[in-house]
Amino acid sequence: MTKASTLLHLAPPTISAQINRLEAALGEKLFVRRGRNLVLTELGQVAARYADQIFALGQGLVDAMHGRSRDRRRLVVGVSDVLAKSIVHRILEPAFRPEHDLQVICKTSRSTMAFHAELAAHTMDVVLSDAPTPRGSPMRTFDHILGDCGTSWFAAPAIARKHRGRFPKSLDGAPLLLPSADSTFRAALDEWFVHQRLRPAVIAELDDAALVGVLGEKGIGIFAAPDVIEADIRQRYHVHVVGRTSQIRQRFFAISLDREIQHPGVAAICERAREDLFDRR
Repeated sequence: MTKASTLLHLAPPTISAQINRLEAALGEKLFVRRGRNLVLTELGQVAARYADQIFALGQGLVDAMHGRSRDRRRLVVGVSDVLAKSIVHRILEPAFRPEHDLQVICKTSRSTMAFHAELAAHTMDVVLSDAPTPRGSPMRTFDHILGDCGTSWFAAPAIARKHRGRFPKSLDGAPLLLPSADSTFRAALDEWFVHQRLRPAVIAELDDAALVGVLGEKGIGIFAAPDVIEADIRQRYHVHVVGRTSQIRQRFFAISLDREIQHPGVAAICERAREDLFDRR
């Protein structure tokens, strides 16, 4: 409280009174005392995230009123960690072409929600994700579908030979490397396992797609990835295809504040993905 009062140039009792008024208005406790300090409750952490976005929107308004337009030569992209780097490269490839004359800045995060404040402040142009904006998000964004594709399964050569024959039944009891339980792709995989009556042995749950490929190359387990980058994965990690399925669909989105894409760089990557990368049949 003392540090906050110094930073805000307010007396500690003033801050305490404002916190009490906010808690009364929301009907929830935002802080609890732990020793000599105040710490956020679970609901307080939610309120803090909303507050960050509110202040970011306010700063965006101030910037707009002062005519601080975004530099159209810069393309700032937020990328979900769960996306395979090969697919990110192929989506972004048009932005690196000389005719667009762009400086591309990429930021990664486990959760795309972490990027929303930057979108609101107009310091980020677009977010690439395998899932649309979650319902209940405090900020209005638009999810531009880039496309969808099927799924291929990969493994080191010896493991691939062992499990290729009776795919997908051969995955029953097989060692798998899967995305984390809260990911969109994992939900699709789990639904497919139930439908196929499979009970694989989950060796590891990983958010980093590149690490999944490395462990698969070392023979730790079988892993799944978008079929549109099958050739890239086979070459990069020296793995073989165990099987393919069109029943597990993966969708990809470009998330922005614009209903209609305005930034030429974002327009270029969306057009490329829709026309050349994904199966739109």
